[in-house]
Amino acid sequence: MKSATPKAKAKAGETSEAQARREVIATAQMMSRQGLSPGRSGNVSRRWRDGMLITPTGMAYDALKPSDVTFVDASGKATGARKPSSEWHFHLAVYAARHDMGAVVHTHSMHAVVLSCTGKPIPAFHYMVAVAGGDDIPCVPYATFGTDALARHVAKGLEKRNACLMAHHGMIATSTTLSSALELAAEVEILAEQYYKVLTLGRPALLPAAEMAEVIERFRSYGQKAQG
Repeated sequence: MKSATPKAKAKAGETSEAQARREVIATAQMMSRQGLSPGRSGNVSRRWRDGMLITPTGMAYDALKPSDVTFVDASGKATGARKPSSEWHFHLAVYAARHDMGAVVHTHSMHAVVLSCTGKPIPAFHYMVAVAGGDDIPCVPYATFGTDALARHVAKGLEKRNACLMAHHGMIATSTTLSSALELAAEVEILAEQYYKVLTLGRPALLPAAEMAEVIERFRSYGQKAQG
C-alpha cells in the first residue's frame, strides 16, 4: 500500500482543523442555548497544535463560521480574519499551566456570577463539588477582563482544580475535550444555584475533608471509564 502523499496529508490536516473549528462553534452555541452565557458573553477554546482555536470577540455565536474562529499560538500571536476573544490571555494561561487539558469554557451563568460577586469559593456543601477536582470550587481574585493579571489569577486557581469562579465576573471550566468542559460548566452552574438557595436557609453544614477525599477518589473510576 502506498503511503499518503504530502498533498494528501495536508488535505487531511485541513479537514481536521475545519472539524476542530466547527466543534468550537458548536460548543459556544450550545453554551448559549443552555443559558450559560447570555448574549455575546463568555468564550470557548480548544487546544490546537502549539496554541489554541478560540471564539472571536464580539460576534453572535449563531452567526459564526469556521473561518471566524481564531488561531492563537503559544506566544499570543493571533492568526485569522477575526480578532480573538478579549479573554484569550487566560485561555492560553490555562493551557500553559495544565498540559493535561484540551478545552476551556468560560461562562457568565447567572448563579456562578452571583456567587462570584461574594469573592468566596463554593465549599463542600454537597459531595458533587468534587466534580471540579477538589473539596471546593475556588473563586480567584478580581482583575480587569482581558488582562495578564486576570490570566495569572485563573492559571493559579486552576492548578489543582478543573473549574473556578472569577470574582465579579463568572466561571471557567476546563477538561480534556470541549464536550466534557461544557458539561462541567453546566454542573458548576447547578451547584452554584443549589448553594445560593442553601444560603437563603442559613449557613450550610459542610462535608468533612476525609469524606471529600473519598468522593474524589471514587470519582476517578466513576462511570464508563476504561478498566485496567
